[in-house]
Amino acid sequence: MSKKTVIALGFFDGIHLGHSKLLSRTVKLAEELGAQPAMLTFDSHPDELTGIEQIPLITSPEERADLVRELYGIENLIALRFDETLRRMHWTDFAEWLVRDFGAVHFIVGYDFTFGYKAEGTARKLRNWCFMQEPKLVCDIVPPVAIDGITVSSTYIRQLLLEGDIARANRFLGHRHRLTDVVRFGFALGRTIGTPTINMLFPKGVIIPKFGVYATEIHIDGVSHRGVTNIGKRPTVSSSETVSVETYILDFDQMVYGKLVTLEFAEFIREELKFDDIPALKAQIAVDIETVRNMDYEGK
Repeated sequence: MSKKTVIALGFFDGIHLGHSKLLSRTVKLAEELGAQPAMLTFDSHPDELTGIEQIPLITSPEERADLVRELYGIENLIALRFDETLRRMHWTDFAEWLVRDFGAVHFIVGYDFTFGYKAEGTARKLRNWCFMQEPKLVCDIVPPVAIDGITVSSTYIRQLLLEGDIARANRFLGHRHRLTDVVRFGFALGRTIGTPTINMLFPKGVIIPKFGVYATEIHIDGVSHRGVTNIGKRPTVSSSETVSVETYILDFDQMVYGKLVTLEFAEFIREELKFDDIPALKAQIAVDIETVRNMDYEGK
């Protein structure tokens, strides 16, 4: 890569408000330096390879890339596969590689950023290393961002999603939590009871929010619509362990099988319930639809 770059370094799961400071600074500095803004990320959490724990992602690598392009205009995404070779690379070798192969002239990192073998590389070490290079490089260290006295972090946002507190999760993200997927063939039950749904799935390894019904906004072919989305195992009509994402789109009757759509979660309405029969399920769906129709949020 011949063009010089300003690179934001991190995992960036979720692209939350803490990341926003890094990415906004990256774009601003790149413009000032006549460089290209770039973001470096990984396809899986580094802790997975070390066997510490299986950490679910807030967003898939593909979703992460889309968010960075849409929110910050960063087209240059350096997505690395975190394998054994990368895990064992010394932090100075990693930094030198970014300078040599990606034209890095300026790094932006968070206050708690670590990298390299055994996480021996830190934000402070990288800043000192940059100062010692010839010509000198620069490393900006971005302090933590807090809301209500709580540091914005992917760990905290995961907790909120598991609790179904989507409104607070969105506040810490700085945007709505979302799912992008191809519309799949489902069970067709909704169509038989007058509430046809579109069916989606969370990618493997991506966190599944608390089971229940959500007010959503769905984007299809550039047009937004209100939706009532159920995340769960459909206990009234199925004994399957498969987690489905079914959305009834208000005032919409088009066939969208096979289309790539984006679903944004606005509010948690209620937990998933098992009803005594189909009429009871149908009655509750009607209530949920009216609840969403009367809510104050974006969407047609």
